[in-house]
Amino acid sequence: MPAVDATDARLVQALSEDPRASVLALSQKLGLARNTVQARLARLESSGALAPYEHRVRPEALGYRLSAYVTVLVVQRSLSDVGEALSHIPEVLEVTALSGVADLLVRVVARDADDLWRITEQVLAIPGVQRTDTALALRRLVEHRVAPLLERAAGTE
Repeated sequence: MPAVDATDARLVQALSEDPRASVLALSQKLGLARNTVQARLARLESSGALAPYEHRVRPEALGYRLSAYVTVLVVQRSLSDVGEALSHIPEVLEVTALSGVADLLVRVVARDADDLWRITEQVLAIPGVQRTDTALALRRLVEHRVAPLLERAAGTE
């Protein structure tokens, strides 16, 4: 993934402020040529520097009011197979490999406690999963954010 320079950071900041801004509006706001803005946006999108649009949809709006983090202990040689199997469970939002006691941190959503039980049973049924531990997310105190890093990269902090 290519590095995001100060101009890219300013562009992403402007998009964050107005996600529906046109390329022309962004170019005027940033004092850049329209083609420059268009090329930079295309590069940021194709390189994976910009997350998919679906990240903006909150699971709660889809009826998934319960959020939990599941740590998973895995038979070591099964790590990639377990990751692949987890990707087929729709309620699994992300899976992160960890160092330490647990092997994976799995963020899941559920409609209610019974639904969380069903999802946990699915995870436990995956070959290679040895044990799970589930912690309910009670409240998010700091939302996912990158704005302070963008400000630093843009030189506007």
